[in-house]
Formats: sequence, C-alpha cells, structure tokens
Amino acid sequence: MIKMADLNQMELQHLRHLIGAHGTIYQKLNTYSAQAVDPQIKQIFTKAAQDSLNTKQKLMSFLNN
Repeated sequence: MIKMADLNQMELQHLRHLIGAHGTIYQKLNTYSAQAVDPQIKQIFTKAAQDSLNTKQKLMSFLNN
C-alpha cells in the first residue's frame, strides 16, 4: 500500500489534482442526473457520479495514510 510519505511533491500535486477533478465530475454528473428526464439516462448519470465519488474517496485514502 502506498502511503503519503512515499509520494514525492509532484506525485502529491497530481493526486490532489485528481481528487479535485473527481469532485467536480461528481457534482456535474449529479446535476445532469437531476435534470435528466429519461430514467435510463438518469440512472447512467447517477451511477457515473457514484463511481466518481468512490474514486475520489479511494484517492483521498492515500492522503490519510
């Protein structure tokens, strides 16, 4: 398991950028889901938003170790 102490400054900067990007993606997909009329499209956006949130949380776990 990779720990924060094992990351150099550039890797840490990239990790923070990815966390921020996944947070933004999560918010946008939730907005798209809320606006979708078609139930299948709504479900696709909802699942993609959840996947993005899960990825963000996994990435954040690297910072907490």
